[in-house]
Amino acid sequence: MNKQNIMKLNLFLIGLQSRFTGNKDIFTEIIVTYTTGLKSFKGIGDFNNGNISFNFNGITKKLSIEDLITLICKEAENYDSVEIFYKERGTGILIEGSNKKVNMKNIDIKEDVTEDPVHTSAKTSTLLNRDYYIKVGKADALLKEIGIMTKEGKIKNDKIRKYNQIDHYVELLEGILDKLPNNETINILDCGCGKSYLTFVLNYYLTEIKKKKCHFIGLDISEGVIEASKKMAEDLNYRNMEFKAIDIKNYLPNQKIHVVISLHACDTATDMALALGIRLNSDVIIAVPCCHRELLNQYSYEPFKSILNHGVFKTRMADILTDGMRSLMLESKGYDVSVVEYISPLETPKNLMIRAVKTKEENTQAMDEYMNLMAKLNVYPALYNFLNNW
Repeated sequence: MNKQNIMKLNLFLIGLQSRFTGNKDIFTEIIVTYTTGLKSFKGIGDFNNGNISFNFNGITKKLSIEDLITLICKEAENYDSVEIFYKERGTGILIEGSNKKVNMKNIDIKEDVTEDPVHTSAKTSTLLNRDYYIKVGKADALLKEIGIMTKEGKIKNDKIRKYNQIDHYVELLEGILDKLPNNETINILDCGCGKSYLTFVLNYYLTEIKKKKCHFIGLDISEGVIEASKKMAEDLNYRNMEFKAIDIKNYLPNQKIHVVISLHACDTATDMALALGIRLNSDVIIAVPCCHRELLNQYSYEPFKSILNHGVFKTRMADILTDGMRSLMLESKGYDVSVVEYISPLETPKNLMIRAVKTKEENTQAMDEYMNLMAKLNVYPALYNFLNNW
């Protein structure tokens, strides 16, 4: 290549350097192909602890992005043309240079879909007739890692229901997450993350479909599930995730938290997550509560005494009161709250999702109503306790 076009190539690569610096966590590889006549010579670079391991002509070097750019431009002097394919999760940049021109274009990276998603073994089951958010083909690596898909690329018959659930989860959050800023990294905190399946799904969707820059932090008191989550992140090369074996009450973030999620955290662990989200002034709080035990033995209400003599009614009312008071507390803290059915009640009675978006300052009227309910029902909810005594 001539020197003039190598200088242009260098300018494009300087822009790529800036992108790499900001997007290290989602960088996957860089492929550099030099051509002279009918012969091609390929170099491949992979992420290596903040730098790039670049193999070319049988030699592997660990290089900074600056050194790699220097090497690419120097080698280009010896060839007629060069093609540089820089890949991130779900997207890529193609830079082409020759003696005639140098240009750059963005490319969506798509995996080949080799199977019809409604494959033969699933036609008798319940893959829905819908345009899935987490698509077979594109999301195969993710679906295999979380156990939804076989190694051969088919949704497992006994996991079709779970596949529908995780896709509906993304659907319920899409509109809310679209409102988050595009010009900064979105930090998402998963409280009581367990094996983090839905968090991995959300990571895939935000990073590779919505092209949002995000960072995930998973907290769980169990070291076993944290190690399992770390292994999954490593297998998927999801470097924008970290996991900590820690009690939620002891966690102090060192960055702004935009979203707090809590999925099936048992009993008052949900309250702990909600309290943390409120205390961190998180923009969004999402909770799918699990079992409710705390208020069952606390509350009483004289007008309903004869009805609540039936244990099943008292239990169901305790569930409603628990999530209703959680929602009211969120409203008192300035959140716009919606409560929806996450999945069918035929799947599980614990099927509600609480979605809260911070829109204003504290609502004193809602807090007065909350305090009035505490007095009338003779209850002292864990969420109130965590917020005032944590």
